[in-house]
Amino acid sequence: MSKEMKQRSRKIRDSWVQFDALCHGTGWDETDIKNSQILIEDVFGSSHPGSFHLDTLSAEASIGVYQEGGKPAQFHGTDICDGWAMSHDGMNFILPSREVLCDLVEIHGRVIPWDGIVVISSCDKSIPAHLMAAARLNIPAVHIPGGSNRVGPKMSHSLLVGETATKLRQGEDVSSEVRDYKLSGCPGFGACQFMGTASTMQCMSEALGMALPGSALAPASLFEIRRLARRAGRQIMKLSQKGITPSDILTREAFENAIKVHAALSGSTNALLHLPAIAHELGIEIEAELFDRINREIPYLVDVQPSGKYVSEMVWYAGGVPRIQIELKDMIDLNALTVTGKTLGENLEQLEKEGFFHRGDGYLANYTLKRGDVIRPSDQGKGFGSIAVLIGNIAPEGAVVKFSAVSPDMLTHEGHARVFNREEEALDAIMNSKINPGSVIVLRYEGPRGSGMPEILATTEALVTNPALQNTAIVTDGRFSGATRGPCIGHVSPEAIAGGPIAFVENDDIISIDIPNRSLNIVGYNEKRMNSAEVQSLLTERKKRWTRPPLEHPPGVLQRYADRAVSAIKGAYLK
Repeated sequence: MSKEMKQRSRKIRDSWVQFDALCHGTGWDETDIKNSQILIEDVFGSSHPGSFHLDTLSAEASIGVYQEGGKPAQFHGTDICDGWAMSHDGMNFILPSREVLCDLVEIHGRVIPWDGIVVISSCDKSIPAHLMAAARLNIPAVHIPGGSNRVGPKMSHSLLVGETATKLRQGEDVSSEVRDYKLSGCPGFGACQFMGTASTMQCMSEALGMALPGSALAPASLFEIRRLARRAGRQIMKLSQKGITPSDILTREAFENAIKVHAALSGSTNALLHLPAIAHELGIEIEAELFDRINREIPYLVDVQPSGKYVSEMVWYAGGVPRIQIELKDMIDLNALTVTGKTLGENLEQLEKEGFFHRGDGYLANYTLKRGDVIRPSDQGKGFGSIAVLIGNIAPEGAVVKFSAVSPDMLTHEGHARVFNREEEALDAIMNSKINPGSVIVLRYEGPRGSGMPEILATTEALVTNPALQNTAIVTDGRFSGATRGPCIGHVSPEAIAGGPIAFVENDDIISIDIPNRSLNIVGYNEKRMNSAEVQSLLTERKKRWTRPPLEHPPGVLQRYADRAVSAIKGAYLK
């Protein structure tokens, strides 16, 4: 914050005496009024394990602010969980909640002339919402990630329910299995123990330079995460004094650094919604092509579920984001500024001196693991990247697939389309053996404007856990969970409700998926092959017959989101 802005901030406070009266009414004293005032914004609540403990981190951050002579003020805006919204219309509100939470934090941040803000969040939509708000406010800011949950018995966690859920829907008696899962799937608080969207966005925050080094994925049950939160409270005071704001940190180079880390750790496809939305707040446009280019260049290093073997806690023990950055040191910008007030390169040197990596090796030894088991050295990468952006006559603007979670024999595939306009219909068809093996399930009207872009984990899990459908793919304008595995292609843009070509796909169209060559196309109908001109003519004729279906959104948030959201390939933010 500039000197001029600090003086203006003080002038605003001093010009309206009711301001001080209201502060005194919430426990401030006269010394507090004179000190730098810091907004501590968290998503604490009983909404899910990822947020249940954040009041403790808020309290630690507040202590850190006090230690540096500031006055913290705690504000809250509880987030929501995709898991609780699964299999009903509540899922339609999950992605729009990102915009609502961002707006709420902006309101909290603008109604009082704060000297800085600390945002505390663990999960899918709250982290990008907090980073979007911090960018929009552009006052000194630090993000505190909420860390990882504990693992359950035999290294289990909340994702490992797909096969059990499928058996349950098919009427099998799995009551004992279900009870065990319910009691141990989330044995504590913190984000889910795999590289889903929550873990991914924690890593993205740190990789962008907005969270302290080594803070993403820290086990939420360790006191280390509390120490990091207290340190963040002290650090926001230093940023305020130096006038370092998000626009100084969130440069295009920082976003490229984050995308490179994302490629190396096989992050969630939802990052392709969230990183462009954060960048947009600063006037930076992140194109889908950038993700694809970087994923062709960066080695895939991290052996973490759902694409790999280990849980996210092990990634932190192995050195977390800093270890990945060290392995990529010749490919990333080490001069990028971070919330430490130092460069990325300086942070990595400091972590080494402080013994961060040595302590992690000790934790890994408890599990008879070594660092290289979890985070491979850069010269031992498992191919390049983890995400691909596909282009073709179904998705002229692009579509997204996590190919690191796709079996090699499905990287290229052709199948006859089986079209559904609602996820519930597709799920029912899978569960009742109404899908021919080798088909391409086309699920549409699930994009941002169609239905709020719900996560379709229930359907993808039903597909990948069905042995008969291992050679069957899904193509949708909706989005997937960060836990999704298998040949699942999402974010098809333009979406169906906007008149994108996916709206004109019909049953028995021949769909060609070619991930190595980044293409997604209709190549024929029924048993007849067609050239590209013939397919385009066919789509043009179908478009003439197409009638845009009516939207059946309840009035309020979802209706507003559907009216104003940009396409998924651009970030699904509100224009």
